[in-house]
Amino acid sequence: TMGGDFSGKNQDCSKGIYALAARDVFLMLKKPNNKKLELQVYATFFEIYSGKVFDLLNRKTKLRVLEDGKQQVQVVGLQEREVKCVEDVLKLIDIGNSCRTSGQTSANAHSSRSHAVFQIILRRKGKLHGKFSLIDLAGNERGADTSSADRQTRLEGAEINKSLLALKECIRALGRNKPHTPFRASKLTQVLRDSFIGENSRTCMVS
Repeated sequence: TMGGDFSGKNQDCSKGIYALAARDVFLMLKKPNNKKLELQVYATFFEIYSGKVFDLLNRKTKLRVLEDGKQQVQVVGLQEREVKCVEDVLKLIDIGNSCRTSGQTSANAHSSRSHAVFQIILRRKGKLHGKFSLIDLAGNERGADTSSADRQTRLEGAEINKSLLALKECIRALGRNKPHTPFRASKLTQVLRDSFIGENSRTCMVS
């Protein structure tokens, strides 16, 4: 899991992909070639819920997603926090997860109802040097799981499925080298656009 070992109740945030990624980043920065760059490390954490974006490190402030003339997507107002070690990263994960939108479904007593995007950002003299994005996707909602749910839960499930389908279509279009990739089909694919087609970008999906 993203946070660590899954026990059926809580996840241990001392392990998991977040901790491993942060550890690798800080180890890389200690190498001589990188050390002389004097890079600073920042982190952001936001969720995408029902097609809207909220800052998980700033009291769930609602954010705007804008695209400039060069088709660069910006999450306006997203707060960056400086981090200096793995422990700093895990503290921010705990803060963000504590206010992430969740709910109960027939299939899961504690189900994430949003997609969470955690970013580790490297800056050199204030300018962007690199970015590492970790996305914890909300689970796909089956009709059998939501048939007895209330209206709000069904609407959430429909929005989750819509965004996951949009992500699937983008991956499919890129895999087939289609001239058009439908990034604007959902807020999720819109904010992940540079992860797929940004300069020197690499993307890995783990299921």
